[in-house]
Amino acid sequence: MTEDASAAALPFVAPCRGLAPTAPLRWIRLGWHDMWSAPRQSLTYGGIVVFLSLALAAVTIEFGGYWELLSLVSGFILISPALAVGTYVISNQLERGERPSLRRCVREEQRVFGNLMVFALMLMIVFLVWARAGSAVHVFFPVGEAPGWRDYLTFFGIGSAIGSIFAIVVFSAAAFSLPMMVDRRVDTVTAVVTSINAVLRNKPAMAVWAACIVVAVAPGFALLLMGRDRGAGFAWIMVALGVTLPLIGHATWHGYRETIDAGAWPLHAETD
Repeated sequence: MTEDASAAALPFVAPCRGLAPTAPLRWIRLGWHDMWSAPRQSLTYGGIVVFLSLALAAVTIEFGGYWELLSLVSGFILISPALAVGTYVISNQLERGERPSLRRCVREEQRVFGNLMVFALMLMIVFLVWARAGSAVHVFFPVGEAPGWRDYLTFFGIGSAIGSIFAIVVFSAAAFSLPMMVDRRVDTVTAVVTSINAVLRNKPAMAVWAACIVVAVAPGFALLLMGRDRGAGFAWIMVALGVTLPLIGHATWHGYRETIDAGAWPLHAETD
């Protein structure tokens, strides 16, 4: 069978398995093991996220202000799945019994560079739309120099309602698509549709998984809201991103392996 014929015979969506609601807790445990099996490689990716976050904050504060920073920091979380691709590669190497290497991570990422760029472009568009929406919320709900709790409640009530729409879309599309692209020779559309299908078919488990991600970053945002301790809140966010993003990335790989049956698509190693 020719390569074109084989591609034509592939299903449009990879089948998914049913998950118990507590499955994400097992992913986190396995992800924790992976992270400390390759701490240098994992935390390097976390450090990259921290650096990009600091650069984003500096630019935002220079040309905007505190409220714009809150909007963009929350929006930055929307594009973070693309930054965790290296952790999927590390977990894949550990699963194959190999010693993780940053050089091999870069090489394996290069193999899926085209698909990753398509996905990253999609995330960037969502991020820019969210940033615009966050600015609009700020315009319609201005606050003075000393905002009170009602100002915060209004701003974050409206902002959270709008942001949740963006978050649900990105979460569903990114939950399993990026690990699938790293693991298998599959196009972006198939991987994204597969991810959305798996999320919709496992709503209780994915609600728990989303809650785990929120809990990982919520303490930093809570501190950031306290006017007397904004610096501590922002520092907490940096630590949370630097440590929890690799952890969640590794856990996402195990979630993909447990949820998606991608056996119909060839491994990258089989087609190199």
